[in-house]
Amino acid sequence: MRKTLGVEFGVLTQPAPYGHDPAAMVAALRASLGQLRGIAAAEPDISDETLADWHEAGIRGLRFVEMRAPSGGRYPGSVGFEALTKFAPRLRELGWQAQLWASIADHAALLPGLLRLGLPLTLDHMGCPDQARGTADPDFLSVLDLMRSGQIWVKLAICRVSRAAPDYADARPLHEALLAAAPDHLVWGSDWPHVRLAPAPDAGRLLDFFAAWTPDEALRRRILVDNPARLYGFDIARIKDEASESIFGKGEAG
Repeated sequence: MRKTLGVEFGVLTQPAPYGHDPAAMVAALRASLGQLRGIAAAEPDISDETLADWHEAGIRGLRFVEMRAPSGGRYPGSVGFEALTKFAPRLRELGWQAQLWASIADHAALLPGLLRLGLPLTLDHMGCPDQARGTADPDFLSVLDLMRSGQIWVKLAICRVSRAAPDYADARPLHEALLAAAPDHLVWGSDWPHVRLAPAPDAGRLLDFFAAWTPDEALRRRILVDNPARLYGFDIARIKDEASESIFGKGEAG
């Protein structure tokens, strides 16, 4: 998929169906020569040794979920926000972030308290705004204000926000509001492979929409390259040098 989209670097997020076992992700990270980072899921009783091993592989944060499944409870396999408070000291020590999936109303209510943990917080799916209330929603406006604090990041992934696939026009005003609020704290996400979405979106079209809705080339680069390099700890120049050495032999790259 990265080759198809023309993407050299990427971040994998542990989906709830995989539970707390990131073995598949860790294998992919180790095989990527540093071109992939990961966001895992875990319960607070996980050992420090396991977290250190995950860090060495390329994990750079944990995911916490308050979004409700159609049955009413959290999605099976997910870890709730209450675990984040217990994890916070260990995440700070590792330099990790917390990735959060919740409704915009829950974000508006809970983020002020979570900010006191002193961690980077990344909101999945544009913060899951309420389409019916749009950009004037007080909860959405509250999240925009909190983004300006510098601790909150938002992932521009539109396919679970929009109710107007395949053109997603209803998500564009939300996209533009986020660009205006905190462009240095945005990253792009495809949501591929689109777990529980049928029919699955076309990831290439999603990237095309991002480009069309973000017409400034310098801003696109910030969101696609510079911001994720900071947030996920990519040293792009070093990784490219090491990858070249592994392919061509030391001293022969270029």
